[in-house]
Amino acid sequence: MTLEQLRAQAISTVWQAVVQSKVDLSTIPPDQQEKLVSTIADNVLILADSLLNTPSEPELEEDKKEVEEFGEQVLWQGRPFLSLVEFYTLTSDRLKIVKGFISRDIENFELVRIQDIDFKQNISERALGIGDIHVRGHDPSDPEITLRNIKHPEEVYETMRKAWLEARKRHGLQFREFM
Repeated sequence: MTLEQLRAQAISTVWQAVVQSKVDLSTIPPDQQEKLVSTIADNVLILADSLLNTPSEPELEEDKKEVEEFGEQVLWQGRPFLSLVEFYTLTSDRLKIVKGFISRDIENFELVRIQDIDFKQNISERALGIGDIHVRGHDPSDPEITLRNIKHPEEVYETMRKAWLEARKRHGLQFREFM
C-alpha cells in the first residue's frame, strides 16, 4: 500500500469515527472540517510510526557491531515510515539496506560507486516530514536504489552527500563532467 493510499484510508477512518461519535460539526465550515480530519489522520500516522520505532531494534544493533568491526563509522540509521521489514544504515563507506522480517535480503552500495543523489517530497510527505532519497551509481547488482519514506529526508540527504564526497576524496576519485 502506498503512502497516499494509507493516508486516504486514515482520513476515511477518522471520518467514520466522527460519524459514529455523532458529534455535530455543522457549525464548522466544510473546508475547516477537512483540514481538521486530515490533521488528525496525519498525526495518528505519525503516532503509529513512533510506536513502531522501538529503541533497540535488533537489526540496527547488529549493524552497528558489524560496522565497528570494519572500522567504519555509522553516520545514520533509519527505516521507512511505518515499516517493520526494511532498515537502512549509512556508514562512512557504504549504504546498507536490509529487507525482510523472517528471511533477510541485504544490499550494500559502496559510496565511491555513487554518481548522483537526489531527494523528493510530495505534499502529503511534506506534511508528515518524510520523503524519498534516490541514489544512482555503478553498483553491479542494482544501479539505482530508493530510500523511501525517510524521516527528515533533507538532513539525511545532506549527511549522505557529505559522506559520499568524503569517500571519493579518501579513495582519490575526482568529479569529471563531459560536455
